[in-house]
Amino acid sequence: MARLLADRPADTLTIGEMARQLGHSHGAVRNAALTLVRRGEADQNGTGQPEFRANGKTTAAAQTAVISPPGTHAPRAQPATPRTTGPAAATPRQTGPIRRAGGQLYHPRELADLPDVEALNRLRDADVPVLLYGPPGTGKTSLVEAAFPDLLTVAGDGDTTVGDLIGEYTQADAGGYVFQYGPLVTAMTEGRALLIDDATLISPKVLAALYPAMDGRRQIQVKAHKGETIKAEPGFYVVAGHNPGVHGAVLTEALSSRFSVQIQIGTDYDLALALKIDARVVRVARNLSRQVELGELGWAPQLRELLSYQKTEAVLGTNAALANLVGIAPEEDRDAVADAVIKAVGVKKIAPLTLGKQLSASALRKPAGSIGSAPRGRSR
Repeated sequence: MARLLADRPADTLTIGEMARQLGHSHGAVRNAALTLVRRGEADQNGTGQPEFRANGKTTAAAQTAVISPPGTHAPRAQPATPRTTGPAAATPRQTGPIRRAGGQLYHPRELADLPDVEALNRLRDADVPVLLYGPPGTGKTSLVEAAFPDLLTVAGDGDTTVGDLIGEYTQADAGGYVFQYGPLVTAMTEGRALLIDDATLISPKVLAALYPAMDGRRQIQVKAHKGETIKAEPGFYVVAGHNPGVHGAVLTEALSSRFSVQIQIGTDYDLALALKIDARVVRVARNLSRQVELGELGWAPQLRELLSYQKTEAVLGTNAALANLVGIAPEEDRDAVADAVIKAVGVKKIAPLTLGKQLSASALRKPAGSIGSAPRGRSR
């Protein structure tokens, strides 16, 4: 990397340009370039798409190989590259729990006789965009993060603008304005995966800016920045998330047609049991989910709520966790959820978690953990 920059002292080079010349992945080139900048052995411009150039120390760095000791750097993301051959490899990449970037474990599920993460990687290799749809909390985002360590994410809502995707002018420290590229441009130029989360909450006019990058053109024009044309590097891939029951979520024909594969995501209640979540609560969630499918109810706890229940139970006890589970249900479904909990657990009454009367001064002076009655033990 240092040698390439030293040989072209008058040029500023992007990650994509250096990756093509060196024959390495964009992730590896990016890491190497940033390492040189941290050591003061190369310069990076501070705006927009990253560009690097040699400085007075680059030539010396090119003459000395530096090998970092094990454990110095975090594992780098591995952008996928398009396959030019026939079927994908028969051996799954990984079937056991996968640690996501934030440290949480993801447990793969079956999809088309494959682990879901393997299926998504094969679709990426074939450049087949995927739309994941289902209730909030079922693990759509977790699946994508587990499948693509190089992921960039756009959290969509009704206020998302074209600038949030492509980029916009921002004020620099010196007082002037510079153009800052958005996640779509970054994913395209670095060959990375891009998740448009809650895509159906974004205005169709805004999403239209994404479509040229997904079709045969694989490029976009940044009108706000001198009409610049951005071309997608190999590995660029788009996946979207859709929550059908969320107010304002509209899956337009234009958006749907861009995603050749659409996968329904639901909660794996067997996984919830394997994670040692209270079996009674899992049974409640499963029964409520059936009522949702029949149109009798609008809400049921998904895996996210069940994991939250487990954590709350460990801290505050079973009764508080059950009360909280009822309290987080939408108001129109709360009575039905409470009835289901009462029948499953055998309590006479359950109400949303609520603050009680003010504690006395003597109670406040008690040692930590001694206020009130101790949380009941976990029941299985």
